[in-house]
Amino acid sequence: MTSSRRSAGISRRGFLTGAAGLAGAGVGAAAVGFAVERDASTADPARETVDFYGRHQAGITTPMAVHANYIGLNLADRTDTAALRGVLTLWTQDGARLTQGVAGLSDIEPELAAAPSRMTVTVGVGPGVFDSPTLASRRPSWLRPLPAFGIDRLESRWGQTDLLLLITSDDAMSLAHATSILTAEVRTIAPVAWVQRGFHARRNMFGQIDGTEQPPSADYDKLIWNDGAEQPWLAGGSSMVIRRIAMHMDTWEELDRGPRDLVLGRKQDTGAPLTGTHEHDQPDFAMTQGGIPVIPASSHIARAHRRADHEQYLRRPYTYDEWPDGTGLIFTTVQRDPVRQFLPSQQRLAEHDDLNEWTTPIGSAVYALLPGATPQAPLGTSLLAT
Repeated sequence: MTSSRRSAGISRRGFLTGAAGLAGAGVGAAAVGFAVERDASTADPARETVDFYGRHQAGITTPMAVHANYIGLNLADRTDTAALRGVLTLWTQDGARLTQGVAGLSDIEPELAAAPSRMTVTVGVGPGVFDSPTLASRRPSWLRPLPAFGIDRLESRWGQTDLLLLITSDDAMSLAHATSILTAEVRTIAPVAWVQRGFHARRNMFGQIDGTEQPPSADYDKLIWNDGAEQPWLAGGSSMVIRRIAMHMDTWEELDRGPRDLVLGRKQDTGAPLTGTHEHDQPDFAMTQGGIPVIPASSHIARAHRRADHEQYLRRPYTYDEWPDGTGLIFTTVQRDPVRQFLPSQQRLAEHDDLNEWTTPIGSAVYALLPGATPQAPLGTSLLAT
């Protein structure tokens, strides 16, 4: 990072600790109330944009971009809600700019911001944020680490953090630039603990089609978006579970296609269940051949399949490939309540899943995804309201 970039960051960080910048929403509203000029052309994918402002944050149900950076940050002082407000205001200001192809306020490489390529910026808060006495009563009941599972071999370097900053884009350079801008400006207040970099493709590194089972968009209001019943400030927000799963390619590659299909319960070539022809055919777990279930009861899809309608969540998996460190999946889910919706299937998978022999969870974190922002109300406005 250049010395000039550091100087620009210091100047902006003064906003974080200055009383005038943090005293009220009026200053924040003035800072983010700029006019964005969008490229009218739709011929150039690099110029495509996703709206930053709205009732819900972008990047939660938005069609997945090719590249993603999951960034975990920890607050230097969890009790300093003024500093938290400053971080969220800065991310609102520059998130709104960068996603529209406009340089950040302290950006000294504005050319790198010109091609957002469907960029999204999404912010979540972890349990540690609610250590502040003023926020303790606002913690959602489900916002806590997942219980320990016997299959886990969790590494502290991929653990829970106070904040999540998720940036996605179809362009790797634009993503790297936005990551630099949005982390540099808060590094003394919320230093980075980890970055998980992933890419999205039709198939994962096992050759399997990923993300087949998804809830219909018509059900997002009851399955994805929080209604504010428990915590009114969270209305319009959601939750995110991140499980970093190492995939053991060396032993998986020893399997022939037939055993692989039995482990998953799906055909690798089409993604169809073993009882069907097409990817989205419903699996028939009662079908037998010679008295033996066609889909083994211990297969991955049999164990993961929902037992009740509420056990649904949106899967947003990204692959990581970081040799010599390893290959795997940043398995991400979004849902209204992870305890009610995600945990039951995860417990079944932990109890037994044939795929467990070739996968190991090495990271786990849970976040509340903030409601969306407006130019007058930055991210976190409802959470931090007095």
